[in-house]
Amino acid sequence: MNQLPPALLKSLEDLPGFDKDAFVQVHQSGEQVTSIRLNPNKLSIANCKLVIQNKIPWSSQGYYLSSRPSFTIDPLFHAGAYYVQEASSMFLEEALKQTVDLSHPLKVLDLCAAPGGKSTLIQSLISDESLLISNDVIKTRANILAENLTKWGATNVVVTNNDPKDFQRLENFFDVIVVDAPCSGSGLFRKDPEAIDEWSEQNVQLCNQRQQRILADVLPALKENGMVIYSTCSYSKDEDEDICDWMISELSMVNCELKIDQYNGIVETKNANGAFGYRFYPDKVKGEGFFIAVFKKGEGTSYKEQGTKNKTEKLSVKELEAIKPYFKDVSLFSFIKMKEDILAVPSSLEKDILLVQSLFYIRKAGIRVGTVIREELIPDHELAMSTVISPEVSSIEVNEETALQYLRRAEIKLDTETKGWTLLKYQNIPLGWAKILPGRVNNYYPKDWRILNK
Repeated sequence: MNQLPPALLKSLEDLPGFDKDAFVQVHQSGEQVTSIRLNPNKLSIANCKLVIQNKIPWSSQGYYLSSRPSFTIDPLFHAGAYYVQEASSMFLEEALKQTVDLSHPLKVLDLCAAPGGKSTLIQSLISDESLLISNDVIKTRANILAENLTKWGATNVVVTNNDPKDFQRLENFFDVIVVDAPCSGSGLFRKDPEAIDEWSEQNVQLCNQRQQRILADVLPALKENGMVIYSTCSYSKDEDEDICDWMISELSMVNCELKIDQYNGIVETKNANGAFGYRFYPDKVKGEGFFIAVFKKGEGTSYKEQGTKNKTEKLSVKELEAIKPYFKDVSLFSFIKMKEDILAVPSSLEKDILLVQSLFYIRKAGIRVGTVIREELIPDHELAMSTVISPEVSSIEVNEETALQYLRRAEIKLDTETKGWTLLKYQNIPLGWAKILPGRVNNYYPKDWRILNK
């Protein structure tokens, strides 16, 4: 373990809950905490084959594992049955439940969302009538975000690749904005010791300035009385409590207190101006370093509905007939043609999704169903991963060896009389499409997602 930066330790000395000896010891211990969060639409704890140690107290679907397995060779990991997420950051669920009515239709923006841990968590909590916009400003990270949300299987998500200031185009639109801000990363030193060498006081100051810019740029997109949930994986006061002070003094935000009495080890901080924040130290909780605070927008105006000039091509009767058998209930969806591709979006969200599509760079919207050629649907992998697919669709259960060969996009053999497009399943959870032809099986797992190790 690299030595913790003396300047960091000194900067934490007067902060609530900081115990230098215990803090240093836990970083030197080499202990690694592994945690996952189940996808409630795909996997229950009763069917989870991973070795569970115990439940994460502030997460309805979060669990600690006894040891870290090789997730790369678990087909259920690739199927989106669970997400490997740091335990402390799952406290976002509690922050949402305590400050937002999740039973109502909501518009939620996860602004700095890649790789997708918080977005998949949010999606599991909001209603089907709610819309989640998951954004990342870096293109490559937005692509990873889209991949992970595709595996999660939800229809009410749009993935965008935009700068925070671009969201000012949607003035007073969102009920909730989650800003898991880019930070100096000291909270992950135990998990990633190499990050210690990259830490500096100068970088902390740069992050502080960037965090202010991000928050100021995106705030116009939040409705009056809308909520901002701000978090970092940094211990530095400059990136945590000081940002809370700044949000109150400069952005006129109203801080919200959370109830944490039932959770041992979470440290509540309170600044002179009354701002409550919540610190997670790895010597006090079973998780990594994390900070979170919640704010309400105290002033603003109502959202004025915007029209969109986007014209969508309607499906022909034959195209719709080709799609129908693949859906549990096709009446719940509107279908949008993007060149040859057909997208399915919840009908109740079509207007909002088209508006977002007209204003931002889109990486993913709803579910890509596929392409209809000569009255036959060539189904897309997003449809295979989705939770909307009909149980009547042709499918085959495969063993672990075949599943891994499929996920490597290698040649597979299936002992079946079935022909044509078939959904391969592992432990009854879809992995993707294969087309079964006389004498061979065509593997349609996405090339860019394939497992590369043998």
